[in-house]
Amino acid sequence: MNVSSIVVQTTPKFLDEVLEALKEADYCDYHFHDEKGRIIVTIEGKGVEEEIAKLTRIQEMPHVVAADMSFAYSEDELNEERDKLEIGGTALPEWLNDDNAQVSEMQYHGDLKKRF
Repeated sequence: MNVSSIVVQTTPKFLDEVLEALKEADYCDYHFHDEKGRIIVTIEGKGVEEEIAKLTRIQEMPHVVAADMSFAYSEDELNEERDKLEIGGTALPEWLNDDNAQVSEMQYHGDLKKRF
C-alpha cells in the first residue's frame, strides 16, 4: 500500500469549485487549504501506477493549475529496507524499539554504524 500527499494549486477565484470537486472525488481525501488556492489531499494505491493514475485525474480537473506529490509512503519499500538490514547482518540496537527510551539519553556521534 502506498500513500502520498498531493499539493494542488488553483486560483482563489476557483478555489471553492476545485475544493468541492476534490471533496466529492472517490480517489482522494481532502485535508486542508488556504485562501491562496493551495489544497492538500492524500491518495492511496496498491502501487505507483495506481497513484500516478489518481494524480493525473487531479491534474486534469478543471481550474487545477498544478498538482504534485509532496510526500510518499510505500509499505513495500519500507519492508524491503527492513529486509536489507536483517539480511545484511546490521542489527538494530534494542533501544530503538524501547518505548521507555528517553531522548535525553540518546547520543549521536555522526555515524550510527560505529556507535551501537
